[in-house]
Amino acid sequence: MKAYLKQTIPALALGTMLFAVACNSTTQKSAPVVSDTTGISAQAFEKEIDGKPVHLFSLKNKSGSKALVSNFGGRLVGLFVPDKEGKLIDVVAGFDSIEGYQNSTEPYFGATIGRYGNRIAKGRFTLDGKAYQIFTNNGTNTLHGGKKGYQDVVWDATQPDAQTLELRYLSKDMEEGFPGNLNVTVTYILTDDNALKISYKATTDKNTVVNLTNHAFFNLNGSQSGSILNHLLQINADKYTPVDSTLIPSGKIEALKDTPFDFTQAKTIGKDIEVKNLQLENGKGYDHNFVLNPHQITDPVAIVTADKTGIVMSVYTDQPGLQFYSGNFMQSKNTMKGNHKDDFRTAFALETQHFPDSPNQPSFPTTVLKKGAAYQSQSIYKFSVAK
Repeated sequence: MKAYLKQTIPALALGTMLFAVACNSTTQKSAPVVSDTTGISAQAFEKEIDGKPVHLFSLKNKSGSKALVSNFGGRLVGLFVPDKEGKLIDVVAGFDSIEGYQNSTEPYFGATIGRYGNRIAKGRFTLDGKAYQIFTNNGTNTLHGGKKGYQDVVWDATQPDAQTLELRYLSKDMEEGFPGNLNVTVTYILTDDNALKISYKATTDKNTVVNLTNHAFFNLNGSQSGSILNHLLQINADKYTPVDSTLIPSGKIEALKDTPFDFTQAKTIGKDIEVKNLQLENGKGYDHNFVLNPHQITDPVAIVTADKTGIVMSVYTDQPGLQFYSGNFMQSKNTMKGNHKDDFRTAFALETQHFPDSPNQPSFPTTVLKKGAAYQSQSIYKFSVAK
């Protein structure tokens, strides 16, 4: 897979345009914006799991923004960025203790996902003429790596400076059914211009399949602020991969124009989400892979603007796909930070990735990592304020 070396990000004049659209959109009544710059104790994350110590690490930049990352699951626990009034807002849904993550009915909040992000049909694929069977944990399919994906392991952590955290994990040969010893390094960097950079590197001693991503759940009005349906969203994609009722791609790549999936011009997440449409019925809303238009790491592939805080999140990646998930399976079953429930559609995910079920779809970009080759990828979530 291509590794892009350019890491500078241009100013986003488009954010201003998005805010102008936001001012003209219909707003929904929701809970007040919540500002929380503390309230998460490092001690609540001190635990031993599988014989390894778990900690909560804090990254802080010169402007005062902060990211909290646990080495349990390599997960983003909190991300505090300034709103239009200069108040720090936690824009990531999650828990305030390690037990919250262990006991959650939704295991992926903020987690590093692997060995294969998204779904593999029936947990089966063939590589180099050999058939492999992965544990099926999503009906008849495999989701996000199987029974015990990377969200449930303890990563080795090193913090070289106040703004960087390096996480390492050896995914052993045939772990969850995947071939090859895969050495994975994930690096979080919080830059001084309020960008959270997530870099992935991996090598293998056997041919295997790899699709790494992060599953942060975002609410740019604040992690406890209610519905995300009035967030403005724009995605740089003209096509997507439609799915069946089990969310496995058909193998087709179809145009988005004149469908509820067309986000080429900014619109609220909720604008078309209830339109009668088979794909929306299959996903219970948006839970689909968008085929990104040709881009480099310096080009934003998605821009989201909050209707209340004015926070703008611009997403950059070198990956060919972006899974947009609108929180359709959030069912108020978990008590989150601030004693709030994970209510229906109160957070969204934008997962940079290769396409779902690529090992079984020869027309999709390959996810095969060859022995001796290096997997490298980078995703960036950059935060600013609409003017």
